[in-house]
Amino acid sequence: MTNPLGQSNGARRGALPEPPTGWPIGSYPTYAEAQRAVDYLSDQEFSVEDVTIVGVNLMQVERVLGRLTWAKVIGGGIVSGAWLGVFFGLLLGIVTGGFLAPLVVGIVGGIIFGLISTTIPYAATRGTRDFASTMQLVAGRYDVLCEPKTAEAARDMLAKLAL
Repeated sequence: MTNPLGQSNGARRGALPEPPTGWPIGSYPTYAEAQRAVDYLSDQEFSVEDVTIVGVNLMQVERVLGRLTWAKVIGGGIVSGAWLGVFFGLLLGIVTGGFLAPLVVGIVGGIIFGLISTTIPYAATRGTRDFASTMQLVAGRYDVLCEPKTAEAARDMLAKLAL
């Protein structure tokens, strides 16, 4: 299981990041293949605590999803605001005991909030960013490193996986 904060379970709080150490036992073009190699080692009851997957030649990739127009921005603001309003309206309904009036107030308030929170930032760009996109960090290759004391055994096991 990965730690979303980027620290290993044994890392000291406030410690500075350190580069990975170990001997290379495999290199893979995709993260899925590197993960498969470590999973194979785990299935062979290898001590995977000694293993690290390292992304090499990192790239930030922005994938363009489509063109943004005022209609799409306003529509998205209405929909996201309405969902937020439903949530708060139901929550308010539970607290006050009534459901219809708090739900209507929540939806109307949510729509107004959604419109404001989407149209103002879009208008502020003044057409310099008329597209929607997602960003991700990818690597050119993924190296699997292992502590020197067990690297040779790990390399031998991964050689069997490649067969």
